[in-house]
Amino acid sequence: MIRILSVGLIVSAVALVAWGVITAYDELLPVGRMWKTPAVKPHENPIPVMAAGSVPVNGGEALFRAAAPEAIQPPFSLTDAAAVTSGETTYRFYCIHCHGKNFDGYGTVGQSFAPPPGDLRSKRVQSMPAGVLFKEISYGIPDGRQPALATTVAVEDRWHAIAYVKSLGQRQ
Repeated sequence: MIRILSVGLIVSAVALVAWGVITAYDELLPVGRMWKTPAVKPHENPIPVMAAGSVPVNGGEALFRAAAPEAIQPPFSLTDAAAVTSGETTYRFYCIHCHGKNFDGYGTVGQSFAPPPGDLRSKRVQSMPAGVLFKEISYGIPDGRQPALATTVAVEDRWHAIAYVKSLGQRQ
């Protein structure tokens, strides 16, 4: 009986100390827990009216998506050194995970695909027009593993990545 009573007292003491710590945390520290956070009420204020010209009605992704791949041209020279350097940064940020450091499709993610992603230094890729590469990068390859990156990578960065890939040349 004494054992049960002592275990009960110990459990009660531990629970009381835990309650005290939690209460002190809530009352004494400036951060508190979620119950102390003010609620976000998005519908209390009216939705602001958008200024004229806020929504584009011409240009942008819609033109690229609708255009024939051969008609899409880069806004700068793909041999420009600054574009190639920027393209290398873009490649290392977005593309290396699948295409790999050797551009052969055996990156950390790409090696698990069957078939692996395309070799970026292959004759097929190196001979593609820049507009075709732009559309494949932007909107994906139907029945392929290339994801659509139009919502992830900025237009200029996609062109820079193409400049970098084209600068690699064909694998021997």
